[in-house]
Amino acid sequence: MRIIAIVLLAAGVLALVYGGFSYTRQTHEAKLGPLEVSVSEKQRVNVPVWAGAIMVVAGAGLLLAQKK
Repeated sequence: MRIIAIVLLAAGVLALVYGGFSYTRQTHEAKLGPLEVSVSEKQRVNVPVWAGAIMVVAGAGLLLAQKK
């Protein structure tokens, strides 16, 4: 339970600091003889501020509940 609380707290802080995350996705790939073509798309996922705040509060609540 303590590990879950720490992960929630860390994820919430990161969500508040960075506001989201990005990743690269390989989409189309074509091979025409010796020629290879592939397309990489960079995508961004925004995490709302309220979601980050809820994760911080939930993680802190779980840590405090463990001590009682």
